[in-house]
Amino acid sequence: MITNQVIQTSIDELRAITRVDLCVMDIDGRVAATTFESNDMEANLVTDFAESMADSQVINGYHFFKIVDEGRVEYVLVSKGNTEDAYMVGKIAVSQIHNLMIAYRERLDKDNFIQNLLLDNLLLVDIYNKAKRLHIDVEARRVVFLIETRNEKDNMALETLKMLFVSRVKDFITAVDERNIILIHELKEGEGYENLDEIAMVVRDMLNAEAMSAVRIAYGTIVDEIKDVSKSYKEAKMALDVGKIFYSEKVIMAYNTLGIGRLIYQLPMSLCEMFIKEVFGDCLPETFDEETLVTINKFFENSLNVSETSRQLFVHRNTLVYRLEKIQKSTGLDIRVFEDAMTFKIALMVVNYMKHMKKDPY
Repeated sequence: MITNQVIQTSIDELRAITRVDLCVMDIDGRVAATTFESNDMEANLVTDFAESMADSQVINGYHFFKIVDEGRVEYVLVSKGNTEDAYMVGKIAVSQIHNLMIAYRERLDKDNFIQNLLLDNLLLVDIYNKAKRLHIDVEARRVVFLIETRNEKDNMALETLKMLFVSRVKDFITAVDERNIILIHELKEGEGYENLDEIAMVVRDMLNAEAMSAVRIAYGTIVDEIKDVSKSYKEAKMALDVGKIFYSEKVIMAYNTLGIGRLIYQLPMSLCEMFIKEVFGDCLPETFDEETLVTINKFFENSLNVSETSRQLFVHRNTLVYRLEKIQKSTGLDIRVFEDAMTFKIALMVVNYMKHMKKDPY
């Protein structure tokens, strides 16, 4: 339902233009918004008029009008004075408030539709029927962005995002839970995946600067029909989770660039435990000291290049070789060899996934 503040703003603007005072009351005679002292307005006059058959009426020097929505009287508008100007301004005010009510109801209907669409709470036939009724294109190319804020109920981030996309009337922005904001972006002709990272970076920079909110952003694949929007949402949700587990240094993740992390994320815990046991035996990576883990990660970062790794670690080449041989003795894997390095890297990712699942199984 439209708020009293919105009604007040509307009649204040009309009062400033026309110099005709207005008052809006509910059908019980309670003032919702007014531009003049209406204490002398008797509640029973408003109630009687609301229950009458007349759409407008002059009572005690005031023009009374009904504001009807979906066949039901919601408000009574009172225009001060019984002149033609008062009547005309009153009719304009009724029309304006009625249109605002329709717009707010449609927005709420759209928000409700989008949230149910994302959560797969709608039948296929309902998706198309409701989209048509709400004037939503069912065949536009869309992608879902999922923005996770650091703080719960970050209304500043939500409002900043709405302002950023205020000119994009075909995009939808809604909050699905305490920390996650959804942006359903409709792509223009010629836009593709190369543009999505740019959009994500603009959102990140804007929220960091304007809302002072550190965020993580993920997005799914581009879909061609409204019914597949929930698929893009699920992909964005997976990308956000996979990014936090395997690529924690990144704040923007795309579903179609998750690589092997996406496969590991879908493995059952029993299979992960079996794999780790086969690779490491009793010498689990979590038992390695900090120096060993730094050496391993830096070696992988430099594509198994011994010389470059030793330079970045500020150690002699022979010292690095000694550390790698020490890892080989404890695990049986020589990470200077590509096949062993690949096995080791995958095993480390599986260990990170297992840690995450034990900490947050849901």
